[in-house]
Amino acid sequence: MPRICIEASPALQQQAGLGRYTAGLLRGLLELDPQGDYALAYNLSRRVQVPPHLAHLPRYAFPHSNKPWRLRNAASYLGALNMDRSFAGVQLYHSTGHLLPRLRTMRTVFTLHDVIPFLFPEHHLWQNRIFFEALLPRFLQHADAIIAVSTNTKRDALRVLNLPPEKIHVITEGLDAQFMPVTDPQQRAAVRQRYNLPERFVLTVGTLEPRKNHTMLLHAFGALLATEPDLVLAIAGKRGWLYQDFLAALEHSGLEPHVRLLNHVPDADLPALISAASVFAFPSIYEGFGLPPLEAMACGTPVLCSTAASLPEVVGDGGWLLNPLAPAEWTRAMLRLLHEPEAASALVARAVQQASTFTWRKTAIATRAVYQQLLQTEKNPNPQANP
Repeated sequence: MPRICIEASPALQQQAGLGRYTAGLLRGLLELDPQGDYALAYNLSRRVQVPPHLAHLPRYAFPHSNKPWRLRNAASYLGALNMDRSFAGVQLYHSTGHLLPRLRTMRTVFTLHDVIPFLFPEHHLWQNRIFFEALLPRFLQHADAIIAVSTNTKRDALRVLNLPPEKIHVITEGLDAQFMPVTDPQQRAAVRQRYNLPERFVLTVGTLEPRKNHTMLLHAFGALLATEPDLVLAIAGKRGWLYQDFLAALEHSGLEPHVRLLNHVPDADLPALISAASVFAFPSIYEGFGLPPLEAMACGTPVLCSTAASLPEVVGDGGWLLNPLAPAEWTRAMLRLLHEPEAASALVARAVQQASTFTWRKTAIATRAVYQQLLQTEKNPNPQANP
């Protein structure tokens, strides 16, 4: 098989959802083709460590930190840098993050996770917004094939970026095998103790940034405390861009004694943490896919989820779908799940079934088919044909 180089930076740098996608795809591909000629590409090579199960793969490693790496990718579209020389022997390059160097001699695939900079520019730092508004259309135009992680992402890309629909393949993300119900009381108690959580708590997982809609959830949760004074809201996620607005809202709310900011939670702790939660809430106003509610469904925790963007196609009937701008709906739904065990149990049964339909093996099979289709034809080396 021709050499296929996969951008591994998101996984090696543990970049939240992008990292989970990249790691899952790599694992799925290697399980399908243990002898396949896959290679890794990544920057920050002096700081990151390649995990043992990927250590046997050839590497195209670059020492640049993230900002210089972005600039190198941008420079390749200005004719100032020939990136092909950096990937000798590669026949196909797959970008799993947000960057695609201009490569003239090999086939290219770009995974499009979302088009948030175009739909919600106010939710990004101005530097990131300018960069992606200028370059993401070029990346997508240059790619020989685009993988959209949901039907909604494809629909939004067609509407916002005017791309040819036949170029976009919808291939959903998968679910890591570790996400399953943790029923051992000792494991649950240990994770609650580790994160200073009571017996009953509402959990949400997501980077602290405006798009995740934590402030709305805070208001919805606050309305519960009149009847549920022992309840705690736990937020697992690192601080992202523009997180200060939420911290200010939390300070002014007077709810700080009832809120736990857990910061980044290691993957090893997530199944037990999710399983220990009374309710999992995911009020995001936009997702390209939406792994956290899927992971919660697989862990057997009742899920409340936003109706926005791709989330209904991911969650299906495995969660209660609510308006992300209506806190009263979330308050009523949380209260019902806390006090109606039969409704919660019925929801969990549907959730586990829905979650089981998403696997990294399915993602890898569909992605490999895209690779094979592209490798049957040669790249046109004429730069004008691949602008």
